[in-house]
Amino acid sequence: MSSTIGLSSYAFFWQLSDRVSEPLRIHDALERTAELGVDLFQICDYGPLETMTDSELQAVRATADRLGISLELGTKGIRPEHLRKFLHIARILGSPLLRTMFNVPGHTPTAEEAVRIFKDVLPEFEAAGVKIAVETYEQVPTSRILDVIRGVDSAHLGICSDPANTVAALEMPREVIDAVAPYVLNMHIKDFAFNRKDGWVGFTYSGAPLGEGLLDYDYMVRKFEPHQRNINQIVEHWLPWQDTEAETIRLENQWTQQSIEFLRSK
Repeated sequence: MSSTIGLSSYAFFWQLSDRVSEPLRIHDALERTAELGVDLFQICDYGPLETMTDSELQAVRATADRLGISLELGTKGIRPEHLRKFLHIARILGSPLLRTMFNVPGHTPTAEEAVRIFKDVLPEFEAAGVKIAVETYEQVPTSRILDVIRGVDSAHLGICSDPANTVAALEMPREVIDAVAPYVLNMHIKDFAFNRKDGWVGFTYSGAPLGEGLLDYDYMVRKFEPHQRNINQIVEHWLPWQDTEAETIRLENQWTQQSIEFLRSK
């Protein structure tokens, strides 16, 4: 068993968006992933996926199969009908994992409600061989997420770790890494840094090329043991829009290449 390096749709965030003049299709992102020698792709928070027909989803699966790429899936929200919809999508795409987050507009569940929901839907996920990984992020204290994971107590429910997200809630990355380590099912890998604003008035907190920011990758890997535990490592970026579309795309691709090389060197 080993950890697989994968790319997230967030590694193509700007190129998949309407901000660029010729947005990539998800099929294009899969082709690019294959060209980079990567065989895992996580379609995460990708809006068009929700309106695709079954045949359109099957076409995405066919492209991935042709390229030798395995798929994972990511969404936001835990309303039961939403989770069941994404279980249906996961089955078509052949994804063994659904990453999600607790809060969406109009639904911010308590820990008790989240436990009830997961206990209700997880038997269907277990039957389909799909695990749910709840991401650590600033809107929900990590301790509350862990209360839910422990309250449900299922091997099919765990954590998608992203230490970068929790800093905005003043949760320090190492503390979060320590707390979630036993429950991690999936890792989002993005680096992050604070940079002084013009005039030295405040800071911007945003992405950095992997290996150049504040992410203590080696510490995280020692705690999570992804290779021993078969935890996939999914590359994302927090890349701010640059002065031009061309420069944004160039840098996005450069960061992706650097991330892949960094992870392969470890």
